[in-house]
Amino acid sequence: MTLSINTNAAALNALQSLNRTTDQLGETQLRVNTGLEVNSAKDNAAIFAIAQNLRADRQGLEAVKSSLDRATSVLDISMAAAESIQELLIDMKEKVTQAADDGLPDESREALQEDFNRLRDQIVTMAKNATFNGTNMIDGPANPPTKPATLVALVSVDATLKIQVPRQNLQLAPAGTTPPAGNAIQLAQDTTFTDAVEAEALIATIDASIKNVSEALTVMGAGSNSMERQSTFLVKLGDTVETGIGNMVDADMARESARLTALQVKQQLGTQALSIANQQPQSILSLFNKG
Repeated sequence: MTLSINTNAAALNALQSLNRTTDQLGETQLRVNTGLEVNSAKDNAAIFAIAQNLRADRQGLEAVKSSLDRATSVLDISMAAAESIQELLIDMKEKVTQAADDGLPDESREALQEDFNRLRDQIVTMAKNATFNGTNMIDGPANPPTKPATLVALVSVDATLKIQVPRQNLQLAPAGTTPPAGNAIQLAQDTTFTDAVEAEALIATIDASIKNVSEALTVMGAGSNSMERQSTFLVKLGDTVETGIGNMVDADMARESARLTALQVKQQLGTQALSIANQQPQSILSLFNKG
């Protein structure tokens, strides 16, 4: 090998080797720090692109689950209110049945009427307060946007598949009006009785109202069950997608730990080799020493 003071080939080779080791060490340290083998498109363009698409789908699943959770909460409150309203109707039936007794003293019938009126007013309050996040699905007929005709929840990331639960009107008709056929509860906010005949006439109306509330609960319960099943499925699907992403981009930490140790040793040896190579031109001086 030619001895030259201008070009130190050994030092250049040692430097190139050290630079490669340093680059590899940097890559390994990044994998250890992030836990990812594929951190960017530079590492593996194809895998990175697939992973990004899957991450987008994963975020979409989170949005769908949020939609289901919101709708489920609305239904939970609506059903709780509907069950309480049905209990009130049952109590109201007891009052009118007792008041329909011709032999009942007027004072007792008046007391039953007052109880009936208080129960009736509680229905109005319960239906009005069954609101979640500004949405009420039982307080009167549809009146968008505050009173939508249907409760909608997304079940697909492209928003094409949905679960829809129709509004159930469990509010009493305005005072002085006749409840329309579409009302589940066939009572007005001023419905009452003053004698046994009027009380008896209300029995069938309240029975029909109790039955209608049961049907409304069935509709809402079925919708809630569907949403809960979809929500459970989305959690499993999201976990599967997350696992798939990890299989593609996650680093094997055991292997990276071993590689990191090896590269650190290799870097130290490369530094020593470069130091030795840099000293080689010093040997040229011995050629010019005078004896």
